[in-house]
Amino acid sequence: MSERLLFLTGRLAYPRLERMVRSFGDAAQDWRAHDIGVKVAALMTQEIILRRLPRPVGADRVILPGRCRADLAFLSRELGVAVERGPEEIADLPAYLGRSGGKPDLSRHDMRLFAEIVDASTMSVKAIVERASRLRAAGADVIDLGCLPDTPFAHMEETIAALHAQGLRVSVDSANIEELKRAAAAGADHLLSLDEHSLDILPQGSTLAPILVPAPHGDLDSLQRAAAKARARGIDFILDPILDPIHFGFADSVARYVETRRREPAAEMMMGTGNLTELTDADSSGVTAMLLGLCSELEIRNILTVQVSPHTRRTLEEHDAARRMLFAARADHALPKGYSDALLQVHDKRPFASTPDEIAELARELRDANFRIEVAEDGVHIFARGFHELATDAMALFPKLNVEKDGAHAFYLGTELMKAELAFRLGKRYRQDEPLDFGAAFDKAPEEQERFKEIGHTLRKRKGGDDAADP
Repeated sequence: MSERLLFLTGRLAYPRLERMVRSFGDAAQDWRAHDIGVKVAALMTQEIILRRLPRPVGADRVILPGRCRADLAFLSRELGVAVERGPEEIADLPAYLGRSGGKPDLSRHDMRLFAEIVDASTMSVKAIVERASRLRAAGADVIDLGCLPDTPFAHMEETIAALHAQGLRVSVDSANIEELKRAAAAGADHLLSLDEHSLDILPQGSTLAPILVPAPHGDLDSLQRAAAKARARGIDFILDPILDPIHFGFADSVARYVETRRREPAAEMMMGTGNLTELTDADSSGVTAMLLGLCSELEIRNILTVQVSPHTRRTLEEHDAARRMLFAARADHALPKGYSDALLQVHDKRPFASTPDEIAELARELRDANFRIEVAEDGVHIFARGFHELATDAMALFPKLNVEKDGAHAFYLGTELMKAELAFRLGKRYRQDEPLDFGAAFDKAPEEQERFKEIGHTLRKRKGGDDAADP
């Protein structure tokens, strides 16, 4: 017998949820939807659930709407079955009930992120440690100290010690062989970069793992000779054939990575992605996904990141999201689809949770005067009891709302409608009283989401109702 699932919902959403459950066909023969008896699912409480849900439950799992804030552990104990919180929108149920019947595990990855501080030699030790702490919080595993030509780095040793004291691993990136010698003597974990000639600065059996590069550029034979020399001297190493920018050898450099993996099937490798993310005027999230996809296939487990240009200010967070998504997909022998929306920053896969017909049906059922806002493929809908307007331009709706004398309400509706218009034009998912989700493009502050909800809740209370923001 298949797993028995019970989906709880409210009166307005019940018909649509029931249709969705039936659409799963034979896989859902033991699934059923249940109307708990409240108008809107978000108003469902654990007390209501315990009072109105017939016993025995007759299910292996009970799935609540994502906006129901009931205590899951308490309900699971009282009902004797697992209770979990599902997606906020019915349209997201197929993804939620995907491969494993739950959310993908994005806790795992096997790539190390080196985050370069390109101007470390011009910064104080304190400033470097502070920036390194922010980079670690964004996903960095190794802090790479960039050295600048003709710029002395007198405090390099002090900096390495301070970063180690914070539990951080450190690499030093320099074209100056004397600076690399100092870094090695100060206990750096990695040097960027050595070749078959400069490898001699490390003693036999050194515990420092250098990044080895071809010399001259592009000469894979020299890279292999460097690898052989490091092995003979008992030194662990990481190979980097060097990724070149577009129109300056990019295609050939990709081929070098493939060829290096063919020649050195077990070697650790590195790719520096900055020559594409920094030097291409394109959103870095898509560039990152492609490059780390290549790394995932070639088992390149060390990634050097740079975020200097304003358009790459979230590159590290994007790399962190990409490595987790790709690990999960590779573990499932699957395409990297349906695992994470963190890199879908501009457009969403399923931007519209409801069809125009479903919104019209909901509008006809409403019995209160609170405004609801939804976005569908035909534009922005705003509706209440006996009122339903549609537009693609938020400003066109204002004259129809009759809120000229209510400044707070007008401000709230203006903010929500502008957000809805932006979602419609970009193809983003809109949820009333919640900020738009731009994935890894910025941090989601819980207090911001609560502030949105509280403002909407206060305005609805003033009007004598509390259903409006719970589609």
